[in-house]
Amino acid sequence: MHVPLLFSLREMGVNLEPGKHGAWLAHFQVRPIFVDMVREAQELDPECDAIKAQVWKGDNDMFNIREDGVLLKGNRLFVPKDNEVVKREILDEAHTSAYAMHPGSTKLYRTIYPFYYWEGMKRDVAEYVSRCLICQQVKADRQRPGGLMQNLPIPVWKWEDITMDFVYGLPRTPSRYDGIWVIVDRLTKTAHFLPVRQTYSLEKLAKLFVDNIVRLHGVPVSIVSDRDPRFTSRFWKAFNAAMGT
Repeated sequence: MHVPLLFSLREMGVNLEPGKHGAWLAHFQVRPIFVDMVREAQELDPECDAIKAQVWKGDNDMFNIREDGVLLKGNRLFVPKDNEVVKREILDEAHTSAYAMHPGSTKLYRTIYPFYYWEGMKRDVAEYVSRCLICQQVKADRQRPGGLMQNLPIPVWKWEDITMDFVYGLPRTPSRYDGIWVIVDRLTKTAHFLPVRQTYSLEKLAKLFVDNIVRLHGVPVSIVSDRDPRFTSRFWKAFNAAMGT
């Protein structure tokens, strides 16, 4: 009767050991990977440095600093507002992990609210759930059918129209890189593969883009990305700032 359950637990990586009286003991290990991720993001964020300075001076009682140096707002981890990567990782874990079962926006917000804070979190949660393909497939259809998919126009010159995406979850290198930024020219299909970290801010990514893409190919006309459209918009702003425009 319990074999399917035991099999499912083993499939999820849970270590099982036989106990007394025919019972089984399940060993779960909790790793604070998200705490480390938020800490690294805070270390690279100027706003967090400014808030910490205010806390140390006693000028800001809305925030606290833990013994390990992590900045909290109240009792919640403070996530830098411009770090889309860390926010996406938190939402992915709370929404699509093996134990989450794709909650709706209200439930997802209530799940992460006690633990994390960032500016505009409720709006980000709603937009994230609205883009979840599985949630949209099982949701009752109350809208009129959409139009036909349109192909992107063929570029007329190389490196004027590009696509970009990120690959994360890779083994960390000695230089602490744990991801690859893939940037592809839509006309020639040539690509650049830039090593990055999940905690990089938009400003850091914009500087990498200028140093590795603009320096060699010039400023692109358009960027297509599978990520949040708001990310592309914010990246353009950070890129323009890096270019001094």
